[in-house]
Amino acid sequence: MNSHRWYTPWLLVAPAVVWTVVFALYPFINTIILSFTNTRPLVGGEFIGFANYVELWHDDVFWNAMVTTFVYVIICIPLLTILPLLLALLLEKKIPGISFFRTVAYFPVIASVVVVALIWSWMFDSRGLINQSLQWMGVTDGPIPFLVDRWKLLGCAILLTVWKGLGYYMIVYLAALGNVNHDLYEAAALDGASAFQRFRNVTIPGIRPAMILIIALIAVSGMRVFSELYVLTNGTGGPGGEDSSLVMVIKQVGTGLSGQLGYASALSVVLFLLTLIPLTIIGWANNKDLRSGHRTGRGDGRVRQTAAIKNATKETTA
Repeated sequence: MNSHRWYTPWLLVAPAVVWTVVFALYPFINTIILSFTNTRPLVGGEFIGFANYVELWHDDVFWNAMVTTFVYVIICIPLLTILPLLLALLLEKKIPGISFFRTVAYFPVIASVVVVALIWSWMFDSRGLINQSLQWMGVTDGPIPFLVDRWKLLGCAILLTVWKGLGYYMIVYLAALGNVNHDLYEAAALDGASAFQRFRNVTIPGIRPAMILIIALIAVSGMRVFSELYVLTNGTGGPGGEDSSLVMVIKQVGTGLSGQLGYASALSVVLFLLTLIPLTIIGWANNKDLRSGHRTGRGDGRVRQTAAIKNATKETTA
């Protein structure tokens, strides 16, 4: 017997819908509208068309932030794709005490990025632990300007991001490795495939969806990097503001009573469009896998497994 009224499901989803509209949909639409105005705090503004986007195109600060963000993403993607995979391969073994090492590897993820960045800034300071240790060992005669030079500072921030992200992406890989059919490893080993051949022909194809997801997540988070660079540069963006990311530029332009809300909104729209690129790629890759699966039918899993073993065997006999 139906014991609830017709509007009961709507009441249950109403809080989530209201939250989404008020705190996500409305700010998103309002940002797009503001990007076509010259709005300032307490003053208002008027419609100016694409003037903000034209100004953005000729803004050296914007292009400098684009270079910083691009370099950040390009370096973080391979590091945070390969290193967590290697760590997951080490920690997936079922041996006594392995849970402790998994916890240790995951610990940086739960640490506050601001606190870690502050510790990082103390370590890489001209009188910090790193410089003092290098001078004590006789590696350098003087302090290395880690937090003053543009590219050294960017490298410190990337190192911080990689250190904090290793445990998170390791967990994703561990889940993916757990779904790989272990019969494939045994069959390939019986056919004489080496460990590297099993890794290449069995492990990599098995975790490919997870790897694509991780690459997309790294790209999006790299484009939105803020806390690491902000804390390491004390909010200045490094020497001459050269290490400012897009998010830092948005904050600098759009905050304060004289903030250019219209221009900052235009920057936000551009950042949003940039983050769509990796998301579009992952969607295309997943659709490609689905289409391939439909073409080969339900027996596709056995076909892929047989193909993986054959590839490993061919490499062994070659």
